[in-house]
Amino acid sequence: MPYTTVSGDMWDTIAKKVYGDEYCVDVLMQANPENIGTFQFGAGVVLQTPELKTEQSGSLPPWKVSR
Repeated sequence: MPYTTVSGDMWDTIAKKVYGDEYCVDVLMQANPENIGTFQFGAGVVLQTPELKTEQSGSLPPWKVSR
């Protein structure tokens, strides 16, 4: 699903809004290489936001498994 930026958006804030985790920046950057040099976005830039691949709970470390 695409995300349309608002003025002042940055990669980490977009990742937080879309995925709930600012550390997903690399996923966004890989999906939008034409914007890789952009630090702060203006309004109206449409970015692709691929779905995150979910890990099997058996491969997650104990502190990441919800109980």
